[in-house]
Amino acid sequence: MAYLSMNKLDATSASFAEQLQKLLAWDAADDLDIQARVLNIIADVRKKGDQAVIDYTNQFDHRDIQQASELELSIDRLKSAWETLPADQAMALQTAADRIKAYAEHQKLQSWQYTEADGTILGQKVTALPSVGLYVPGGKAAYPSSVLMNAIPAKVAGVKDLIMVVPTPNGEANDLVLAAAFLAGVDRVFTIGGAQAVAALAYGTKTIPAVAKIVGPGNIYVATAKKLVFGQVGIDMIAGPSEILIICDGKTNPDWIAMDLFSQAEHDENAQSILISHDSDFLQAVEQSINALLPTMERAEIISASLSGRGALIKVENLEQAAEIANSIAPEHLELSVEDPQTLSDSIYHAGAIFMGRYTAEALGDYCAGPNHVLPTSSTARFSSPLGVYDFQKRSSIINCSEIGADTLGKTASILARGESLTAHARSAEYRIK
Repeated sequence: MAYLSMNKLDATSASFAEQLQKLLAWDAADDLDIQARVLNIIADVRKKGDQAVIDYTNQFDHRDIQQASELELSIDRLKSAWETLPADQAMALQTAADRIKAYAEHQKLQSWQYTEADGTILGQKVTALPSVGLYVPGGKAAYPSSVLMNAIPAKVAGVKDLIMVVPTPNGEANDLVLAAAFLAGVDRVFTIGGAQAVAALAYGTKTIPAVAKIVGPGNIYVATAKKLVFGQVGIDMIAGPSEILIICDGKTNPDWIAMDLFSQAEHDENAQSILISHDSDFLQAVEQSINALLPTMERAEIISASLSGRGALIKVENLEQAAEIANSIAPEHLELSVEDPQTLSDSIYHAGAIFMGRYTAEALGDYCAGPNHVLPTSSTARFSSPLGVYDFQKRSSIINCSEIGADTLGKTASILARGESLTAHARSAEYRIK
């Protein structure tokens, strides 16, 4: 394998900002051909219901489904998958599930209210979404961790109907995924995928119930479908390629850092792995580790394409400058591989998840640390947050005016409403003024 040379940027360079912007640029422009095809699939499902879902499933997943009832897996099938798992896999899933649930329990929003001096009560009522659809990739891709990360917070929030869809090409289901669904408390599972699954969850069919929100990862067709049904249902996010940004003080083992960069680069060629350090010798050492370790990786070609295309080694003057650059990037995953990560984290404002210290590999967060691995990408950490229990809860405002409160507030509302020439608003409030 040829020597891999990563992009090298120097924060003191006059052209640094321009170079960084070019490196971060991600063309998320809609593919109009894919959008047209997805729109047709959504229209078909809305019009023909179960039959459209069956037809697309047979076509794309090479199935021979005759009746819609064949699309659903029984809870007993999920239970069987769990009970027959190898002991080490069962223990790992259980450990991950327990930790994810423990963390999620801390996120639950609670209803609250307070009473003003005149007896008026104001507050907020928190309720769970009634139903949620969870999309899980199928086929060769097996992501039981994704099942746990999406399903457990929903159940902790109190979602009663959690409907999972997972394609089973050629009728082959992944037992690890089904076991995770059983462990996480998924209520129903349908073996469908693609845009047709998203459409069925959004609009409902005779067999597949409509849900209030759709979460979970998928390919470009799934992402496009989620985008197009948003408004009919809620969605979690439109995710871009995986990202990792590492700030290191030059004192961590270079092999560790190289493998941490690999951990995201192996996802796909468009994933982005960036290392920032003030130590130029360390940056060079990590590049040497990358080249030494790359031939040992199963996904060496993907990693190589990712690192050479969108990866970078960035030289800075100090850790303070590194933090500034990290905030401008707003990465999905941020590792602070430094002696005092707590102090450095005080300067971090934009990141999906922050991994503190030399021993905290990003991979731990992907599987079993506890916090969710569904994170904002493509700099959206500037304004959005990791998936959590709060994404499966909604809030209603509570206003309960006393007679005195209605008199006091009515006078204020009347003045403001008449100022906006909304007479009915004003008179509605005025009726309650003494």
